[in-house]
Amino acid sequence: MASVQISTEEMRKRIARFAELKPIDYSTMGSGYIPEGMEAFSIVGQVTKDLPAITADHGFTMAITKVAPGKGAPLHSHTTVEVFVPLSGQWVFYWGERGENEVTLGPWDTISFPAGLMEGFRNVSNEDAYLLAILGAPEVGEITYGPRVQRA
Repeated sequence: MASVQISTEEMRKRIARFAELKPIDYSTMGSGYIPEGMEAFSIVGQVTKDLPAITADHGFTMAITKVAPGKGAPLHSHTTVEVFVPLSGQWVFYWGERGENEVTLGPWDTISFPAGLMEGFRNVSNEDAYLLAILGAPEVGEITYGPRVQRA
């Protein structure tokens, strides 16, 4: 098999510099839920209707989320697997119909939630922390929230 060739100009379209990322607009997700204290940056795949930083098709979605202390995502599920890697801070990840199970993870630990499982997370650090999220599809797709989630 011959190796792929790509120009420097084309390769530059496949680079996302963190300092240049623009926060996504959660209101375009259509779920009716807008998180408080969270700012997400879509790198690969469709998180919202906003284009990701790298628009090439990869078959998965990847985003980085900056989360304020004590904030996070409520119980929800996706139709695809979701993997999280804390990049900084300490995080509680919880799962189950009522969030009855939980684990605390730190930088570079990894957790993988299967499709359809109710799951959520919270930054338990005393400062803003960053979290890498990877979903096993080219877009976030339908999100189902737990019954106690307040919608906008």
